[in-house]
Amino acid sequence: MKDLAPQSPPLRDPNRVMRLAHMGSVFPTRLSFLRILLRQLMADRAAVTEHTWQMDADGFGHAVFTIPLQDHTYSLVAVTQPLAPEDRTDRVIAEKWDAAFVLFDGVPDAADIARIRKNAPLQEAGRFGPKDLCLSRANKSVRLFDAIMQARKANAALPLDDIRKVGYLMRTTAVYGNGKFGLADRSDFAGRPAMAAPFMAEMLTVFLIRHFTHRLIEHLSGTPLPADVRRYLGIGNSTGLGMAPFLVSHPLLLHSWVACRETAFERVLNARPTTDQAATLVQLAAQITQHLAEWNVPDVDAQSDIDQARADWAGLMSDVTAASLQRPGALETLWNQARDRGAQAEELCLSWMAEGFPELVDGLAECLANPFTPELEPAADCAAVRDGLMATWPGLDTMDFNTPDAVAQFWYVSEAKMEPRLGQRATDPGADCESPLDVARRVQALLRDLDGATGPVWRFLLTRPHHRDAMRRVQALLRNPYSEIRDNLIHADTAPIDMLRFKLAMFGASKFDPKSKLWTRITLFAGAPLAEDIAAGTAVDRTWMPVFQP
Repeated sequence: MKDLAPQSPPLRDPNRVMRLAHMGSVFPTRLSFLRILLRQLMADRAAVTEHTWQMDADGFGHAVFTIPLQDHTYSLVAVTQPLAPEDRTDRVIAEKWDAAFVLFDGVPDAADIARIRKNAPLQEAGRFGPKDLCLSRANKSVRLFDAIMQARKANAALPLDDIRKVGYLMRTTAVYGNGKFGLADRSDFAGRPAMAAPFMAEMLTVFLIRHFTHRLIEHLSGTPLPADVRRYLGIGNSTGLGMAPFLVSHPLLLHSWVACRETAFERVLNARPTTDQAATLVQLAAQITQHLAEWNVPDVDAQSDIDQARADWAGLMSDVTAASLQRPGALETLWNQARDRGAQAEELCLSWMAEGFPELVDGLAECLANPFTPELEPAADCAAVRDGLMATWPGLDTMDFNTPDAVAQFWYVSEAKMEPRLGQRATDPGADCESPLDVARRVQALLRDLDGATGPVWRFLLTRPHHRDAMRRVQALLRNPYSEIRDNLIHADTAPIDMLRFKLAMFGASKFDPKSKLWTRITLFAGAPLAEDIAAGTAVDRTWMPVFQP
């Protein structure tokens, strides 16, 4: 079926890398969104200006920071308020937070600031408009705030061990954008060059929140933290189910993300490092070793995976030298060895290689955005669609959806918070409002009804209109082999944490700290340059596999 052929043969089999177990093993790369933003900020030498600082002695009030990016100026409006201990929670059901934030398009005037001060703390219950690009909220890391404040009051040394273990002063529980709650639609500003890559507004919001937290601890303690400590301190984030369905709802965007990563990996595997590049890769390998050593989490299973990553990495790097990396085929040989050790070792190895070749990787950032959605091709031949699907998704026809475990869960949208949720079909109400994330089941049903069907798709759908969405997705899949997750997303064993890990790695997250199969904590912008570094042109991006170097 020539018109539905994939644009180019993939480097790695989508039926392997698009399985949840593999997606839940990925690491950030140079194509992660916060890395793209930092490169833009550094290229522009963008300067953060403190427009307003009206905070009392306890750190309650509001502040405004502005930053120019390309030919537009953006502002973060931060609002803080007292928070009782019993109101402090990472859960999305919370109604109060230590701080609330709005990324504003331009420089807000007094009326804008007053409006945001009133509405930002209300979050979902507030009212927002077309100049408000993103909405966020955050809670303090009370443990770290208190430890730093006690040290300052006692004129004692900073609690470096706590700083290393926690890694952030505040932790966000949401960063909303793209029209939610009345915010500006992404299409309103996506045409701006600095905002072309996905989630640039959200990443800019988090970057400025990080800057605010550094300023806040300075205000409270009376003196700034050392620059090296501030560079290490990022922004924490608690992320749950609300993020997972995005990957299913945006199949062509998902394909673009993965295809860009795969293209980057293919380029570096075919590269032969120069002497300088080989030396850089050796340094980066040592950085990974330290990063893995500093990465510890309470969850037993997650810590076991980290321990395995340490062992795998040590084994892979045992004989690696700058000289050995310059031998023909050295990188591909290492990749093959990593692949034999498992998905986590493979993904870590590929991320490491990509980090050493910015000239081969960074330009691919221009291809990450994808404004298109799957469209039905009514003239396509039914038999060709079926044959293409069988070849593209082998094993789909034998997936069993007839057992209770196979359909044990269902996705729905919470009426209270308008957030995706995962229900248990046997015990929870709401299955009649199930969201169509059971893609494998729907596509398999289409495949079976296509058996023996002939003629154009439009004629087939006249009598089976319930297959319209599945047909549209399948036709997109035949051209975009990374657009679908090749698993049953409603099986009892499905762990949404794998989808979260993949998307958060695309953001550039580090120190994944799973709290269940449904949510995780992570850190963003740890190791990132400070605002003054960027403005001075001395910035160095150390956000990839950040390590503590006070």
